[in-house]
Amino acid sequence: MKLKGRAHKFGNDVNTDYIISGRYKFKTLDMRELAKHVMEDLDPNFYKKIKKGDFIVAGRNFGCGSSREQAPLAIKYAKISGIIAKSFARIFYRNAINIGLPVMECNTDRIKEGDELEVDLEEGIIYNKSRKKKIKFKPLSRFMIEILKDGGLAAHFKKYGTFKL
Repeated sequence: MKLKGRAHKFGNDVNTDYIISGRYKFKTLDMRELAKHVMEDLDPNFYKKIKKGDFIVAGRNFGCGSSREQAPLAIKYAKISGIIAKSFARIFYRNAINIGLPVMECNTDRIKEGDELEVDLEEGIIYNKSRKKKIKFKPLSRFMIEILKDGGLAAHFKKYGTFKL
């Protein structure tokens, strides 16, 4: 499973309210509408800057805060192909995988805003094409890769009628 896109860089402790503000997530369940407001409190023009397939790149503790699935869903519906961070809040990490949004843990210091990235989820390698650097990330399990390929946990269960390990 390979992904390609540009990096959009954020810092540490990006909480779920920064990802999608409460002023939106309590007004609608329409994920396409929520996606238009993703990361807006940190970058008001974020949605206008991104292109299908781009990545969010961050520091430590990405997704801290509430356990609601709206945060990873809003990111996915914004057509972000994945999130690369030094670490994730555990519930956010699980929610992201469950909804089919790839998350990768590694040192993000060698990724800068706008860098062109190519990610091989199965090999656990990010190739920073802009800087001609390879960055290894903590590989996802075979089962997690299968869940992502199927589009999330519910789609995986629907496809197999069980959790195919």
